[in-house]
Amino acid sequence: MTYDVVIAGGGPVGLFLACELRLAGISVLVLEQLKDPHSPLKAGAMGARGLNLPSTEAFYRRGLLKPVRETALGWMNSRSPGMKMPDRSQPAIAAAPRFVGHFAGIMLDASRVDFEDLPYVLPGPSVGGGLVTLHGLEDVLAERAHELGAQIRYGAPVTGFAESAGAITVQTNGESIETGWLVGCDGGRSTVRKAAGFDFEGTDPELTGWTAMVDLADPEKLRPGFNLTPHGMYVNGPAPGRVGVVEFDGGASERNRTYTLEEFQASLRRVSGTDVTVTALHLAGSYTDVARQATTYRKGRVLLAGDAAHVHSPMGGQGLNLGIGDAMNLGWKLAATIKGWTSEDLLDTYTAERHPIGAWCLDWTRAQVAIMRPDPHARAIQHVVRDLMQTHDGANYFARRLSGMWLHYDLGGSHPLVGRSAPDFEFEDGSRLGDLLRGGNGLLLELDGGDSLRPLAAGLHPRLTHCSAHVKETLGLRALLVRPDGFVGWATDKEIDTAEVAASIARWFGEAA
Repeated sequence: MTYDVVIAGGGPVGLFLACELRLAGISVLVLEQLKDPHSPLKAGAMGARGLNLPSTEAFYRRGLLKPVRETALGWMNSRSPGMKMPDRSQPAIAAAPRFVGHFAGIMLDASRVDFEDLPYVLPGPSVGGGLVTLHGLEDVLAERAHELGAQIRYGAPVTGFAESAGAITVQTNGESIETGWLVGCDGGRSTVRKAAGFDFEGTDPELTGWTAMVDLADPEKLRPGFNLTPHGMYVNGPAPGRVGVVEFDGGASERNRTYTLEEFQASLRRVSGTDVTVTALHLAGSYTDVARQATTYRKGRVLLAGDAAHVHSPMGGQGLNLGIGDAMNLGWKLAATIKGWTSEDLLDTYTAERHPIGAWCLDWTRAQVAIMRPDPHARAIQHVVRDLMQTHDGANYFARRLSGMWLHYDLGGSHPLVGRSAPDFEFEDGSRLGDLLRGGNGLLLELDGGDSLRPLAAGLHPRLTHCSAHVKETLGLRALLVRPDGFVGWATDKEIDTAEVAASIARWFGEAA
């Protein structure tokens, strides 16, 4: 059978991309090498991952936020007041999470964080981030992908492929599968990336990080939370028995091997400076701070997303979010190209928009490693960063970076909202802008109840919906064009220039009937 797209990798990025493509009617096959994706490392406290605002917005806009948030464990849901949001005469949102985030183990104080001066942020269902498990997230996305008609095969690794004019032949388990496009979402050691010859540039590791579920004979010897020490860092909690260690050993540990109790205990003792005793090692995994990024995310009919396109340490919890953003950005562009609604030039904007975000993430994690090094210079910088994070402006800077609220694509345009996530406007009937994006369509929205822009959308663009409505808070806007990924392609607070709108529609949606 021939598919429009084959996706290598059935993790969250590959599954979410499959859902995005199916919303446009693209035939999709996901090939996952694992026979059983339910690894113990993906469940419970070991599988806990943080979602930033762009990720919760992505799931919210596709009607997935509620089931995704329901995958969180009980200890992940503790919340406390502290972080302030803009009032804008809207009802108060739920209290902010107690855990706002950290930078190299230096905790942010929620009481110093507010987003009151962000002009285009509205309280809504997606505000607040959250913690989920990889196990639960993958189950939710796999179920949605099946509902939408995507095909998923487990125990089916991509072992190679050959590209010819207009097609790719993918090899898996001795079978040849024809497809128009191949997307590598197959992790940091991506077979697709290597076989296609993508350049993967970056820096070598300096440290090994361990995360484990253990029993301790004397847990009182370890302080709770993140603890920077003269020899690295250790983390105790937040779940009982979950302990992490970061040791600057040049990244000596290898992944995908068995870790012994004695190895973990020795590392924990060296870093913590205690003689703590580990009586049982139930589960352990390791990572390094290797940081590499593909120089482009597309070569012909082969594309990369998620860890296949970029790898880095988990410092600051950005990896999953970065991959979800890749899938959200790529899905509608690849679908539009396959459907013939636009030229392949639209796919070039995938690398142009997402590569700088990936590069920032690599530098963000490198900066944390730099100030964790066990030397006097790094400790001096730690003190400076800690002082900055205790100020109002400093806390807000770090919080906005960690939360993803800073995310912006350079799309040109004269309005400051262009290239940013669309505000979640609430309509008079109680529905919201996010509700209108569930089908994966773009949106041409007039906020004053006018109807002057309908002719530009009607009958021309299968994935563009026109909506004219009164909203409870306009933020001074008169109209805006929202892409299928929820980012603003055009906006105005002045008299509407229909020629300018038409040019923006043609740029993002093409001119196919």
